Amino acid sequence: MYLMKDIVRDGDPVLRKVSKKVEFPLSDEDKRLADDMMEYLINSQDEKFAEKHQLRAGVGLAAPQVGVSKMMASVLVPNEEDPEKPLLKITLINPVIVRNSVQRAALSEGEGCLSVDKDIPGFVPRADRITINYDDFDGNPQTLRVRDYPAIVCQHEIDHLNGHLYYDKIDKKAPFELDPSTIVLS
Repeated sequence: MYLMKDIVRDGDPVLRKVSKKVEFPLSDEDKRLADDMMEYLINSQDEKFAEKHQLRAGVGLAAPQVGVSKMMASVLVPNEEDPEKPLLKITLINPVIVRNSVQRAALSEGEGCLSVDKDIPGFVPRADRITINYDDFDGNPQTLRVRDYPAIVCQHEIDHLNGHLYYDKIDKKAPFELDPSTIVLS
């Protein structure tokens, strides 16, 4: 089980490396990595469990964030209306964004990251809709289309696999200015 002490922090070189493609069939180590990343997300979203183990809540976790430079990320976007049915629960292996909308979106409160301890304010403009090609656990090619908040979470995690952090996308001169056509999600 991953705890906060296992999360790699900003400044560690693994967060700035382009991750290596995952080979198939998955090794036991890669299967355990996928299970452990999703387990962290599930546990971190359980208020009592998270408080007991001092976990920061997360909706996504990429392999580099636990010190593994591989193209794998888990996403667990909760559904406020039905907590039993998440909006998105998936582990993406070797994900590549193959299409994105011209329409941009950003979170009203900005983004955060389990690997970044300090608050870095500002809007992070991203595509509102994306299409991702990825491999499932058996190595079969899959396609995922997501929009709005789940799309933002997926882009954030895929950025990790390519050595980028969310604050790289904040306009340093005008962190709270957006193109007027950008959708601001709350």
